[in-house]
Amino acid sequence: MSLDRQIQTLVDNAPQDGSTPGAIAAIAPVLKAFAERLRHQDYYILQTPDGNWLMTTLSNRLNMDLEKSVVYGFPSFEDAKASTPQSDEPQLLAVSLPVTHILFQLLALERVESLIIFETPGQRETGVEVKRQDLQKAIALQLQQYRSAPPSNLA
Repeated sequence: MSLDRQIQTLVDNAPQDGSTPGAIAAIAPVLKAFAERLRHQDYYILQTPDGNWLMTTLSNRLNMDLEKSVVYGFPSFEDAKASTPQSDEPQLLAVSLPVTHILFQLLALERVESLIIFETPGQRETGVEVKRQDLQKAIALQLQQYRSAPPSNLA
């Protein structure tokens, strides 16, 4: 699904409360810009059966007090399944999601600091980091412009 179609789906599925669809349309250029930096239209996210994303806490090798919570995105089902931790966690599912939807969802995940995207199937050593804070800043600027713009006259 194209990025424009993905964003239209977000707008179409937004609560029809008079403001949310417009706000999503307003932040669409930011979502699209971040998505265009990535190679794929969809990524696999590991989820619990009730839909919660698997969060991983990473520690800095040099300073163990530095930690951050991340969610991984994988380019293929096989990569996602191969990275499933062997633990007592409930059965994890590898779910394919449109990249703009992943970015949009990242905004709401306050405990997650970054999304780590693996771009090349079979290679999980190097990923592209999308910091939630960077995305939030860009969205906030876009929304500020949206809110300060004069209303369009539909005559």
